[in-house]
Amino acid sequence: METIKGYVEHIIFRNAENGYTVFVLICDEEELTCVGTLSVISEGENIEAVGEYTEHPMYGRQFAVKELRECEPEDEIAMERYLGSGAIKGIGMALAARIVRRFKKDTFRIIEEEPERLAEVKGISERKAQEISAQVAEKRELRQAMIFLQQYGISLNLAVKIYGTYQQEIYRVIKENPYQLADDIQGVGFKIADEIAAKVGIRTDSDFRIRSGILYSLLQAASDGHTFLPKDELLQRTSTLLGIETELIEEQFMNLAIERKIMVKGEHIYGAAYYYMEASVAEMLKALDVKYDVPDMEIEKQIRRIEKQTGMEPDEMQMLAVKEAVKNGLLVITGGPGTGKTTTINAIIKYFELEGMDIFLGAPTGRAAKRMSETTGYEARTIHRMLELNGGMEGSVGFSRNGDNPLETDVIIIDEMSMVDLHLMHALLKAVVAGTRLILVGDVNQLPSVGPGSILKDIIASERFPVVKLTKIFRQATQSDIIVNAHKINRGEDVVLDNKSMDFFFLKRYEADVIINVVIQLIAQKLPKFVDASPFDIQVLTPMRKGLLGVERLNGILQQYLNPKSKDKKEWEAGEHLFREGDKVMQTKNNYQLEWEIRSRYGLTIDKGLGVFNGDMGIIREINEYAEKMTVEFDEGRMVEYSLRSLEELELAYAITIHKSQGSEYPAVVIPLLNGPRMLMNRNLLYTAVTRARKCVTLVGDENTFNSMIHNTLQQKRYSGLAEEIKGISALTME
Repeated sequence: METIKGYVEHIIFRNAENGYTVFVLICDEEELTCVGTLSVISEGENIEAVGEYTEHPMYGRQFAVKELRECEPEDEIAMERYLGSGAIKGIGMALAARIVRRFKKDTFRIIEEEPERLAEVKGISERKAQEISAQVAEKRELRQAMIFLQQYGISLNLAVKIYGTYQQEIYRVIKENPYQLADDIQGVGFKIADEIAAKVGIRTDSDFRIRSGILYSLLQAASDGHTFLPKDELLQRTSTLLGIETELIEEQFMNLAIERKIMVKGEHIYGAAYYYMEASVAEMLKALDVKYDVPDMEIEKQIRRIEKQTGMEPDEMQMLAVKEAVKNGLLVITGGPGTGKTTTINAIIKYFELEGMDIFLGAPTGRAAKRMSETTGYEARTIHRMLELNGGMEGSVGFSRNGDNPLETDVIIIDEMSMVDLHLMHALLKAVVAGTRLILVGDVNQLPSVGPGSILKDIIASERFPVVKLTKIFRQATQSDIIVNAHKINRGEDVVLDNKSMDFFFLKRYEADVIINVVIQLIAQKLPKFVDASPFDIQVLTPMRKGLLGVERLNGILQQYLNPKSKDKKEWEAGEHLFREGDKVMQTKNNYQLEWEIRSRYGLTIDKGLGVFNGDMGIIREINEYAEKMTVEFDEGRMVEYSLRSLEELELAYAITIHKSQGSEYPAVVIPLLNGPRMLMNRNLLYTAVTRARKCVTLVGDENTFNSMIHNTLQQKRYSGLAEEIKGISALTME
């Protein structure tokens, strides 16, 4: 390591999120480019930096800064340079020169200790003198705070957030109750707060720690899809997390309930937000359950007109679905593949269109909305776009359409309802006024939503609203073994694996590396011609993230074969991920602040908006190291720029988990199968994987695993209380 001293002449680039900075340092009268992740730095500052010289392939010799400290300006020239650099607002070079000429080496002492004397300099009022002093003090305090926070292992990005929230209160908060950070600051979870607390010396059985641990356990449960936990399970989870007895934990339930941070409902314990959200959803659903007195003969007459116009021939259950849609403010339509959900939606659209009604179509994901548009011929939008996502406050969701500004339409039809979680359902219902018909369509046998709640299943289970179940597989659908076998899997029946099918194949292999070789051959050579699609359109779906056939290993291998290293393609290494131009990637979290834009062929912006969501897939179009940006093109040509220092929400997507494939459809899917945890390798998962394919399913692996999944009905219990809330509200209404 080497130490250099100089002054910052110019900041070339600075990432405000993580502090990554490229700047020019004047060192012994020579210019030197320096790079590093730095807490606070301003042009004109005198610094001492510790690091090492490196050779960048494009930008040449640089100094990589590992440690940095600010030095007091040592002479009058350095003082004048710093004050005139723009670091202090309101002081330019000319004024800086007058200040230093007046106070000489005493300049900084005067600014800090006797700021009123600055008014002795022409051009500085008493008010301006105080502002200059306050700025200098604030910069010093910020720097001291950064040093204080970083000694507890807090990253720069987080340290800036913490200081912005608490200012000079940070010292008290950190030393008395660092768990407060988890409540107040987005990005600080229990584990970070607990690490800080351990360094500060807070007891493991402190009340603050136990309460924070309970809330963290409920938060983790929500990330597993639960809206509440049974009391005993919450006690056990929290006890394991904190390493303390359950008695000490139970004592804190009442305190948290008094603070309205949890809700205790019998043996069920909710994070307060989820309890109120479920109760609100139940009430809003009940309010939409309006009955319309329309005679059957009138409806049947309209349906006959639709049949003549379109050639549709709805069967008995589809006819019932249209009638129920006309007669009810709220309707659920559920059915598996090939049971005519699309035909039913089209018949309902045509009916309401003939009545002169406005109709909105929506789905939870971009891919599902696109497919809905293709099958109906009408515009369908994501629910987020329908509600006009506006980003909200940092880390939260905001929609322009809500109770004060509801959706202006007569009918709303939402497809792929199994994917809709509690948060999204709550936002949607807030924007729907009573008198608007809401029709929810989905396959209740699909995997539940990634987010908390079990909306579609719970609405059906409540038995309080009209539900039409489509079960008949139509004749054209019976020609597809994908659909036939999907229904067999769902019923727990054995599937014939003789490879005489035209769209459903099982290649028996029993070693992970052999399976991977077959998968590569299928994607790179055999399937593209067979299904008339590119290798990038063919999706590998695997049950697990880790393991020999997990997402993480498969993506590394598939990247080598499908998008190999090339001198024409730029790369960027981020943690354990290597990204390359041309790679297929996926967003792994909802990010409501990310901006996207759709560009014309000449690069002009023709549409823009906010929000990239969990499961959205795209292609890396450009990696720009100098600008520290990576451009990804998502569905519908939406271009999104990511900072190269903030790629933790992106991962390769040549292979994805079956859970992440919900709501998507691909020309062909390839499913590698060996073995895995019994709770995971179940019928529900296999059914979801098979139904993602439009033209061809190929499973590669052990047929015994396939057969055991068909007969395994075990699946992780999802705790949600919406069905009971609906029943409770209905019971009160009946009284």
